[in-house]
Amino acid sequence: MAGIMPEVATDLEVTVGTAGLLITAYAVGMIIGGPVLTAVTAGIDRKRLMLALLAVAVVGNAVSALAPEFSFLLTARVVTALVTSTFFAQAIVVAVQSAPPKRAGTMVARLAFGMNLAMILGAPIGTQIGSQWGWRATFAAIAVACLMGLGLVFLQLAPPSDAGRTSAVSELLVLRQRPVLVALAITAVGNVGVLMVFNYLAPLLTDLGGHPATRLPVLLLAYGIGATIGNLVGGTLYDRNPWLFQPALLGLLAATLVGTWFVAASTTLTAVAVVAIGLLGFAIIPGMQARVMMTAAEAPTLAMAVNASGYQVAAACAGLFGGLIADSAAGPRPIYLVAAGLTMCGLLTTAVATRSLHGTHREGAAVTAD
Repeated sequence: MAGIMPEVATDLEVTVGTAGLLITAYAVGMIIGGPVLTAVTAGIDRKRLMLALLAVAVVGNAVSALAPEFSFLLTARVVTALVTSTFFAQAIVVAVQSAPPKRAGTMVARLAFGMNLAMILGAPIGTQIGSQWGWRATFAAIAVACLMGLGLVFLQLAPPSDAGRTSAVSELLVLRQRPVLVALAITAVGNVGVLMVFNYLAPLLTDLGGHPATRLPVLLLAYGIGATIGNLVGGTLYDRNPWLFQPALLGLLAATLVGTWFVAASTTLTAVAVVAIGLLGFAIIPGMQARVMMTAAEAPTLAMAVNASGYQVAAACAGLFGGLIADSAAGPRPIYLVAAGLTMCGLLTTAVATRSLHGTHREGAAVTAD
Protein backbone atom coordinates (compact mmCIF):
# COMPACT_ATOMS: atom_id res chain seq x y z
CA MET A 1 0.00 0.00 0.00
CA ALA A 2 2.95 2.36 0.56
CA GLY A 3 3.25 3.48 -3.05
CA ILE A 4 -0.36 3.24 -4.26
CA MET A 5 -2.26 4.66 -1.29
CA PRO A 6 -2.94 8.09 -2.86
CA GLU A 7 -4.32 6.48 -6.03
CA VAL A 8 -6.56 4.12 -4.02
CA ALA A 9 -7.88 7.06 -1.98
CA THR A 10 -8.62 9.13 -5.07
CA ASP A 11 -10.27 6.33 -7.04
CA LEU A 12 -12.47 5.13 -4.16
CA GLU A 13 -13.23 8.69 -3.04
CA VAL A 14 -11.84 8.48 0.49
CA THR A 15 -9.14 10.46 2.29
CA VAL A 16 -5.55 9.23 2.51
CA GLY A 17 -6.08 8.68 6.22
CA THR A 18 -9.11 6.49 5.51
CA ALA A 19 -7.16 4.57 2.89
CA GLY A 20 -4.58 3.95 5.61
CA LEU A 21 -7.21 1.80 7.33
CA LEU A 22 -6.47 -0.80 4.64
CA ILE A 23 -3.05 -1.19 6.27
CA THR A 24 -4.60 -1.34 9.72
CA ALA A 25 -7.22 -3.90 8.66
CA TYR A 26 -4.60 -6.11 7.00
CA ALA A 27 -2.45 -5.93 10.11
CA VAL A 28 -5.36 -6.78 12.42
CA GLY A 29 -6.19 -9.77 10.20
CA MET A 30 -2.63 -11.04 10.58
CA ILE A 31 -2.62 -10.38 14.31
CA ILE A 32 -5.76 -12.49 14.80
CA GLY A 33 -5.19 -15.03 12.06
CA GLY A 34 -1.53 -15.75 12.81
CA PRO A 35 -1.47 -17.30 16.29
CA VAL A 36 -5.07 -18.58 16.26
CA LEU A 37 -5.06 -20.16 12.81
CA THR A 38 -1.56 -21.57 13.36
CA ALA A 39 -2.66 -23.24 16.59
CA VAL A 40 -5.99 -24.50 15.23
CA THR A 41 -4.31 -26.08 12.18
CA ALA A 42 -1.49 -27.62 14.24
CA GLY A 43 -2.45 -31.20 13.29
CA ILE A 44 -2.99 -30.68 9.53
CA ASP A 45 -0.49 -31.89 6.93
CA ARG A 46 1.69 -28.88 6.18
CA LYS A 47 1.75 -29.21 2.40
CA ARG A 48 -2.04 -29.34 2.13
CA LEU A 49 -2.35 -26.48 4.60
CA MET A 50 0.12 -24.29 2.67
CA LEU A 51 -1.75 -24.95 -0.59
CA ALA A 52 -5.05 -23.97 1.02
CA LEU A 53 -3.54 -20.81 2.50
CA LEU A 54 -2.11 -19.77 -0.86
CA ALA A 55 -5.46 -20.42 -2.55
CA VAL A 56 -7.12 -18.00 -0.13
CA ALA A 57 -4.40 -15.43 -0.90
CA VAL A 58 -5.05 -15.77 -4.65
CA VAL A 59 -8.78 -15.22 -4.23
CA GLY A 60 -8.35 -12.37 -1.73
CA ASN A 61 -6.01 -10.40 -3.99
CA ALA A 62 -8.17 -11.04 -7.05
CA VAL A 63 -11.20 -9.66 -5.20
CA SER A 64 -9.09 -6.67 -4.12
CA ALA A 65 -8.29 -5.93 -7.75
CA LEU A 66 -12.00 -6.00 -8.65
CA ALA A 67 -13.38 -4.25 -5.55
CA PRO A 68 -16.07 -1.74 -6.63
CA GLU A 69 -15.91 0.28 -3.39
CA PHE A 70 -13.81 0.79 -0.30
CA SER A 71 -15.73 -1.64 1.96
CA PHE A 72 -15.18 -4.52 -0.49
CA LEU A 73 -11.46 -3.80 -0.65
CA LEU A 74 -11.27 -3.58 3.14
CA THR A 75 -12.99 -6.97 3.55
CA ALA A 76 -10.77 -8.62 0.94
CA ARG A 77 -7.65 -7.31 2.67
CA VAL A 78 -8.77 -8.75 6.01
CA VAL A 79 -9.51 -12.19 4.53
CA THR A 80 -6.14 -12.27 2.77
CA ALA A 81 -4.34 -11.22 5.93
CA LEU A 82 -5.85 -14.05 7.96
CA VAL A 83 -3.70 -16.61 6.14
CA THR A 84 -0.44 -14.70 5.64
CA SER A 85 1.49 -15.13 8.88
CA THR A 86 0.34 -18.75 9.19
CA PHE A 87 1.82 -19.48 5.77
CA PHE A 88 5.13 -17.86 6.74
CA ALA A 89 5.27 -19.81 10.01
CA GLN A 90 4.67 -23.11 8.20
CA ALA A 91 7.29 -22.23 5.58
CA ILE A 92 9.96 -21.66 8.23
CA VAL A 93 9.28 -25.01 9.90
CA VAL A 94 9.36 -26.81 6.54
CA ALA A 95 12.68 -25.13 5.72
CA VAL A 96 14.20 -26.23 9.03
CA GLN A 97 12.93 -29.81 8.62
CA SER A 98 14.42 -30.04 5.12
CA ALA A 99 17.97 -29.41 6.36
CA PRO A 100 20.35 -31.23 8.72
CA PRO A 101 20.13 -29.95 12.30
CA LYS A 102 23.49 -28.16 12.03
CA ARG A 103 22.17 -26.09 9.11
CA ALA A 104 18.79 -25.20 10.59
CA GLY A 105 19.88 -21.66 11.41
CA THR A 106 21.18 -21.13 7.88
CA MET A 107 17.86 -22.27 6.40
CA VAL A 108 15.88 -19.91 8.63
CA ALA A 109 18.20 -17.05 7.69
CA ARG A 110 17.77 -17.77 3.98
CA LEU A 111 14.00 -17.91 4.25
CA ALA A 112 13.87 -14.72 6.32
CA PHE A 113 16.06 -13.01 3.73
CA GLY A 114 13.69 -14.20 1.00
CA MET A 115 10.72 -12.71 2.87
CA ASN A 116 12.54 -9.42 3.31
CA LEU A 117 13.63 -9.41 -0.34
CA ALA A 118 10.02 -9.96 -1.40
CA MET A 119 9.00 -6.88 0.60
CA ILE A 120 11.93 -4.85 -0.70
CA LEU A 121 11.23 -5.64 -4.36
CA GLY A 122 7.46 -5.72 -3.97
CA ALA A 123 7.08 -2.08 -2.94
CA PRO A 124 8.82 -0.47 -5.95
CA ILE A 125 7.50 -3.03 -8.44
CA GLY A 126 3.94 -2.70 -7.13
CA THR A 127 4.21 1.08 -7.22
CA GLN A 128 5.52 1.02 -10.78
CA ILE A 129 2.70 -1.28 -11.90
CA GLY A 130 0.18 0.95 -10.15
CA SER A 131 1.54 4.11 -11.76
CA GLN A 132 1.44 2.55 -15.23
CA TRP A 133 -1.84 0.61 -15.19
CA GLY A 134 -3.63 1.69 -12.00
CA TRP A 135 -3.68 0.37 -8.45
CA ARG A 136 -5.98 -2.52 -9.38
CA ALA A 137 -3.24 -3.92 -11.60
CA THR A 138 -0.98 -4.06 -8.54
CA PHE A 139 -3.38 -6.39 -6.72
CA ALA A 140 -3.87 -8.44 -9.87
CA ALA A 141 -0.11 -8.92 -10.13
CA ILE A 142 0.02 -10.04 -6.48
CA ALA A 143 -2.73 -12.58 -7.19
CA VAL A 144 -0.71 -13.96 -10.11
CA ALA A 145 2.41 -14.17 -7.94
CA CYS A 146 0.48 -16.09 -5.27
CA LEU A 147 -0.86 -18.44 -7.95
CA MET A 148 2.70 -19.11 -9.13
CA GLY A 149 3.69 -19.81 -5.54
CA LEU A 150 0.81 -22.26 -5.17
CA GLY A 151 1.98 -24.13 -8.26
CA LEU A 152 5.56 -24.31 -6.99
CA VAL A 153 4.47 -25.63 -3.60
CA PHE A 154 2.30 -28.27 -5.29
CA LEU A 155 5.02 -29.44 -7.69
CA GLN A 156 8.21 -29.07 -5.66
CA LEU A 157 7.42 -29.50 -1.97
CA ALA A 158 7.49 -33.07 -0.71
CA PRO A 159 5.08 -33.88 2.12
CA PRO A 160 7.16 -32.92 5.19
CA SER A 161 7.56 -35.05 8.26
CA ASP A 162 5.03 -34.12 10.92
CA ALA A 163 7.05 -35.65 13.75
CA GLY A 164 6.88 -33.48 16.82
CA ARG A 165 3.66 -31.74 15.84
CA THR A 166 1.78 -30.50 18.89
CA SER A 167 -1.85 -29.90 19.74
CA ALA A 168 -3.62 -26.57 19.49
CA VAL A 169 -3.81 -26.29 23.28
CA SER A 170 -0.10 -26.91 23.84
CA GLU A 171 0.79 -24.46 21.07
CA LEU A 172 -1.42 -21.73 22.52
CA LEU A 173 -0.07 -22.21 26.04
CA VAL A 174 3.16 -20.56 24.93
CA LEU A 175 1.31 -17.24 24.80
CA ARG A 176 0.92 -17.35 28.59
CA GLN A 177 4.66 -17.16 29.18
CA ARG A 178 5.91 -13.74 30.28
CA PRO A 179 9.13 -13.75 28.19
CA VAL A 180 7.09 -14.43 25.04
CA LEU A 181 4.73 -11.56 25.83
CA VAL A 182 7.69 -9.26 26.41
CA ALA A 183 9.27 -10.31 23.11
CA LEU A 184 5.96 -9.62 21.36
CA ALA A 185 5.78 -6.18 22.97
CA ILE A 186 9.30 -5.34 21.83
CA THR A 187 8.50 -6.29 18.25
CA ALA A 188 5.31 -4.22 18.29
CA VAL A 189 6.61 -1.10 20.02
CA GLY A 190 10.02 -1.12 18.36
CA ASN A 191 8.65 -1.21 14.80
CA VAL A 192 5.61 1.07 14.94
CA GLY A 193 7.56 4.27 14.30
CA VAL A 194 9.50 3.18 11.24
CA LEU A 195 6.39 1.47 9.80
CA MET A 196 4.44 4.71 10.21
CA VAL A 197 7.04 6.50 8.08
CA PHE A 198 7.18 3.69 5.51
CA ASN A 199 3.40 3.48 5.12
CA TYR A 200 3.17 7.22 4.44
CA LEU A 201 6.31 7.62 2.36
CA ALA A 202 4.25 8.68 -0.68
CA PRO A 203 2.79 11.88 0.85
CA LEU A 204 5.95 12.52 2.88
CA LEU A 205 8.17 12.45 -0.18
CA THR A 206 5.86 14.02 -2.78
CA ASP A 207 3.76 16.55 -0.87
CA LEU A 208 6.50 17.52 1.57
CA GLY A 209 9.85 16.50 0.10
CA GLY A 210 9.19 17.82 -3.39
CA HIS A 211 9.79 14.53 -5.21
CA PRO A 212 7.67 13.84 -8.32
CA ALA A 213 5.35 10.84 -8.08
CA THR A 214 7.26 9.15 -10.92
CA ARG A 215 10.33 8.97 -8.65
CA LEU A 216 8.57 6.96 -5.92
CA PRO A 217 9.51 3.51 -7.30
CA VAL A 218 13.19 4.53 -7.35
CA LEU A 219 13.02 5.89 -3.81
CA LEU A 220 11.28 2.74 -2.58
CA LEU A 221 13.98 0.68 -4.26
CA ALA A 222 16.59 2.81 -2.46
CA TYR A 223 14.75 2.09 0.79
CA GLY A 224 14.91 -1.59 -0.11
CA ILE A 225 18.65 -1.48 -0.76
CA GLY A 226 19.16 0.07 2.65
CA ALA A 227 16.86 -2.54 4.18
CA THR A 228 18.81 -5.39 2.57
CA ILE A 229 22.09 -4.10 3.98
CA GLY A 230 20.48 -3.44 7.34
CA ASN A 231 19.02 -6.95 7.54
CA LEU A 232 22.43 -8.55 7.05
CA VAL A 233 24.35 -6.11 9.25
CA GLY A 234 21.76 -6.19 12.02
CA GLY A 235 21.89 -9.97 12.29
CA THR A 236 25.69 -9.96 12.47
CA LEU A 237 25.77 -7.25 15.14
CA TYR A 238 23.11 -9.01 17.22
CA ASP A 239 25.09 -12.26 17.16
CA ARG A 240 28.19 -10.42 18.35
CA ASN A 241 26.57 -8.59 21.27
CA PRO A 242 22.76 -8.61 21.59
CA TRP A 243 22.86 -6.69 24.87
CA LEU A 244 24.60 -3.73 23.23
CA PHE A 245 23.66 -3.53 19.56
CA GLN A 246 19.88 -4.02 19.67
CA PRO A 247 19.28 -0.94 21.88
CA ALA A 248 21.98 0.98 19.98
CA LEU A 249 20.30 0.35 16.63
CA LEU A 250 16.96 1.53 17.99
CA GLY A 251 18.62 4.68 19.29
CA LEU A 252 20.23 5.38 15.91
CA LEU A 253 16.88 4.86 14.19
CA ALA A 254 15.17 7.36 16.52
CA ALA A 255 17.92 9.91 15.93
CA THR A 256 17.65 9.45 12.15
CA LEU A 257 13.90 10.05 12.24
CA VAL A 258 14.40 13.27 14.20
CA GLY A 259 17.05 14.37 11.71
CA THR A 260 14.71 13.65 8.82
CA TRP A 261 12.08 15.90 10.40
CA PHE A 262 14.56 18.78 10.20
CA VAL A 263 15.30 18.18 6.48
CA ALA A 264 11.81 17.00 5.48
CA ALA A 265 11.46 19.69 2.79
CA SER A 266 14.84 18.98 1.16
CA THR A 267 14.61 16.81 -1.96
CA THR A 268 18.23 15.67 -1.80
CA LEU A 269 18.47 15.01 1.95
CA THR A 270 15.16 13.13 2.11
CA ALA A 271 16.45 10.80 -0.60
CA VAL A 272 19.47 10.04 1.60
CA ALA A 273 17.25 9.70 4.66
CA VAL A 274 15.08 7.09 2.91
CA VAL A 275 18.11 4.79 2.58
CA ALA A 276 19.18 5.38 6.19
CA ILE A 277 15.69 4.70 7.55
CA GLY A 278 15.41 1.51 5.50
CA LEU A 279 18.82 0.33 6.71
CA LEU A 280 18.15 0.93 10.41
CA GLY A 281 14.51 -0.13 10.23
CA PHE A 282 15.50 -3.59 9.00
CA ALA A 283 18.65 -3.84 11.12
CA ILE A 284 16.51 -4.10 14.26
CA ILE A 285 14.39 -7.01 12.96
CA PRO A 286 16.82 -10.01 13.19
CA GLY A 287 17.35 -9.44 16.90
CA MET A 288 13.62 -9.27 17.52
CA GLN A 289 13.09 -12.51 15.59
CA ALA A 290 15.87 -14.21 17.56
CA ARG A 291 14.33 -13.09 20.85
CA VAL A 292 10.93 -14.54 19.97
CA MET A 293 12.44 -17.86 18.80
CA MET A 294 14.52 -18.07 21.99
CA THR A 295 11.63 -17.40 24.37
CA ALA A 296 9.17 -19.73 22.59
CA ALA A 297 11.50 -22.54 21.55
CA GLU A 298 9.00 -25.25 22.56
CA ALA A 299 6.50 -24.05 19.93
CA PRO A 300 8.54 -22.94 16.89
CA THR A 301 5.65 -22.64 14.44
CA LEU A 302 3.58 -20.51 16.75
CA ALA A 303 6.66 -18.53 17.72
CA MET A 304 7.05 -17.15 14.21
CA ALA A 305 3.31 -16.50 13.96
CA VAL A 306 3.51 -14.57 17.24
CA ASN A 307 6.44 -12.58 15.89
CA ALA A 308 4.48 -11.74 12.74
CA SER A 309 1.55 -10.70 14.91
CA GLY A 310 3.76 -8.38 16.93
CA TYR A 311 5.02 -6.80 13.72
CA GLN A 312 1.47 -6.37 12.47
CA VAL A 313 0.37 -4.78 15.75
CA ALA A 314 2.94 -2.16 14.90
CA ALA A 315 1.66 -1.91 11.31
CA ALA A 316 -1.95 -1.52 12.50
CA CYS A 317 -1.06 1.30 14.87
CA ALA A 318 1.18 2.89 12.24
CA GLY A 319 -1.59 2.94 9.64
CA LEU A 320 -4.15 4.34 12.09
CA PHE A 321 -2.06 7.01 13.84
CA GLY A 322 -0.19 7.97 10.69
CA GLY A 323 -3.51 8.53 8.92
CA LEU A 324 -4.75 10.79 11.71
CA ILE A 325 -1.57 12.85 11.49
CA ALA A 326 -1.63 13.02 7.67
CA ASP A 327 -5.24 14.25 7.69
CA SER A 328 -4.58 16.87 10.39
CA ALA A 329 -4.01 20.56 9.75
CA ALA A 330 -0.27 20.09 10.39
CA GLY A 331 0.06 17.71 7.45
CA PRO A 332 2.30 14.62 7.33
CA ARG A 333 5.54 16.20 8.61
CA PRO A 334 4.94 15.45 12.35
CA ILE A 335 4.95 11.74 11.44
CA TYR A 336 8.75 11.83 11.66
CA LEU A 337 8.78 13.19 15.22
CA VAL A 338 5.99 10.91 16.45
CA ALA A 339 7.80 7.94 14.87
CA ALA A 340 11.01 8.93 16.68
CA GLY A 341 9.18 9.09 20.02
CA LEU A 342 7.60 5.67 19.50
CA THR A 343 10.98 4.20 18.54
CA MET A 344 12.41 5.55 21.80
CA CYS A 345 9.61 3.71 23.64
CA GLY A 346 10.79 0.55 21.88
CA LEU A 347 14.36 1.32 22.96
CA LEU A 348 13.33 1.67 26.61
CA THR A 349 11.30 -1.56 26.48
CA THR A 350 14.23 -3.41 24.91
CA ALA A 351 16.74 -2.02 27.40
CA VAL A 352 14.65 -3.04 30.42
CA ALA A 353 13.88 -6.50 29.03
CA THR A 354 17.50 -7.07 27.96
CA ARG A 355 18.83 -6.09 31.39
CA SER A 356 16.37 -8.49 33.04
CA LEU A 357 17.22 -11.33 30.63
CA HIS A 358 20.96 -10.69 30.94
CA GLY A 359 20.65 -10.76 34.72
CA THR A 360 18.80 -14.09 34.55
CA HIS A 361 21.53 -15.56 32.36
CA ARG A 362 24.27 -14.40 34.74
CA GLU A 363 22.45 -15.89 37.72
CA GLY A 364 22.07 -19.17 35.84
CA ALA A 365 25.77 -19.20 34.98
CA ALA A 366 26.67 -18.57 38.63
CA VAL A 367 24.48 -21.44 39.80
CA THR A 368 26.07 -23.74 37.20
CA ALA A 369 29.56 -22.70 38.34
CA ASP A 370 28.69 -23.46 41.96
